Amino acid sequence: MKKTAFLFVFFISFINAQKLTPAEVSLINQGDVSTALPIYQTTDEHQHRILLNISTEIDPLDRNTTTLVSRMKQSLLSTDGGVGIAAPQVGINRKVIWVQRFDKSGEPLEYFINPVIVWRSELQNLGPEGDLSIPDFRDQFYRSKVIQLEYVDLKGQKYSEMVEGFTAVIFQHEIDHLFGILISDKKDKEKNDSYQKVDAFKKVDSMTR
Repeated sequence: MKKTAFLFVFFISFINAQKLTPAEVSLINQGDVSTALPIYQTTDEHQHRILLNISTEIDPLDRNTTTLVSRMKQSLLSTDGGVGIAAPQVGINRKVIWVQRFDKSGEPLEYFINPVIVWRSELQNLGPEGDLSIPDFRDQFYRSKVIQLEYVDLKGQKYSEMVEGFTAVIFQHEIDHLFGILISDKKDKEKNDSYQKVDAFKKVDSMTR
């Protein structure tokens, strides 16, 4: 009986940990909910702090999650050449991202809830990256050529897939955002690293994340 009670309390605690705060709900639903949310910038001190925070999981079945997912897509579509966006970039420190799937026919935009990279290849790409939240910044970065990704959709259905090439780079960039990692800070940490260069980028001159 005690074990059952413990598991029940643990489950309730887990669900409560995923609940959006009143402040998050207010931000998600501010203004016209069919429009884009503003994209946070490192040039603003408050917004920069939000971008550096670690994100937590979100309840995929919460109707506010659906609104957040929809508005994030509009935010990404409002950019010039953006190929991915993470929830912290619209002020919500929750695990939601959008990625353009260059590895699929038609190169669709797709959302991912509570995404986790469970495996990364040792072979690395070296290529240019920019960021929607960091004005006028672009540099060369190393990323794993292949990753294994797990995530859920808005129905709570769990998925697992292997992703490679430039799309894998986008996933790694956006998931970095969920851990408060910005490419402007990442560069300093890579100075003493060395990897094998692989050309897996396309349309790199115009793409930012």
